[in-house]
Amino acid sequence: MKLRHIALLLASALCVGQVGAQQYLRIGTGGTAGTYYPIGVLVATIVSQPGKIVATAQSSNGSLGNVISVAGGSLESGFSQADVATWAYHGTGIFEGKPRLGGLRLIANLYPESIHIVVKKGMGVKTIADLKGKRVALDEAGSGTLISARQVLSAFGLSEADIKPEYIKPNQAGDKLKAGALDAFFFTGGAPAKAIVDLLPTGIDLLPIDGAPAQRMRAASPFLTADTISADSYPGIAATPTLAVGAQWVTRDTVDAELVYQATKSLYSAAAQQALAHGHAKGRYMTLANAVQGAGFAFHPGALRFYKEAGALQ
Repeated sequence: MKLRHIALLLASALCVGQVGAQQYLRIGTGGTAGTYYPIGVLVATIVSQPGKIVATAQSSNGSLGNVISVAGGSLESGFSQADVATWAYHGTGIFEGKPRLGGLRLIANLYPESIHIVVKKGMGVKTIADLKGKRVALDEAGSGTLISARQVLSAFGLSEADIKPEYIKPNQAGDKLKAGALDAFFFTGGAPAKAIVDLLPTGIDLLPIDGAPAQRMRAASPFLTADTISADSYPGIAATPTLAVGAQWVTRDTVDAELVYQATKSLYSAAAQQALAHGHAKGRYMTLANAVQGAGFAFHPGALRFYKEAGALQ
């Protein structure tokens, strides 16, 4: 009986050690029809290590909701537009006059997110000015798309009062567009996006974001860059000039440094780079060189350790 008791104690101690060694890394993404979610699933699969790291992608409202959840501790990490994350950290932009989320830390810059304005063909909507009086979805509160949409409308002389706004996710907007209950919707994300690809058979187009208003937007924000949604992103739709903002993976300063180090190291291994390049059109942008670009606040110590070891940062 004594030997059996010792064996049970050893087994119990082993189980406790295993549980203690395994860590969880939730990644806040966005709606399932956007780009954050499939990229998040891909990243979670890559960085998970049996018995050590269990990473999972969680659908969410998007950038704003993610940085708030990460800073508040309900998520270990999340994806965010670079502007939203930097504003949150510094207490500027949309966080002006609000408590800054100073605990945020950067894991990696990922890929450029293009601002899409999807319209139904045959509606006579050829320019952003033509959206006046139209039914336009701007995405939900808490999303980066809503922030981008407001920036675009303002730059082109429109406000939410000039349109009939709806605050719904891109997949819901797509369903309403298909049913004739919506005229257009905004989406900020990597191309191609499932919510838009699914609409191609119904007849859609993309509005250009260019000219003097786009130049003013770039001058006002260091996060925006000139971009083109290529013709091969959405077959049948011509190459469309637009603006882009970086997608970033963020965490907070209290998340375990070894966990972040291992996750970052895994993401930029040779095998992971192949998986990213073949797993999603935006995966080929998720390189070590791009990871350290566009940082508007401090890297997490775990990520910084890896980047220094890899020679990406001094």
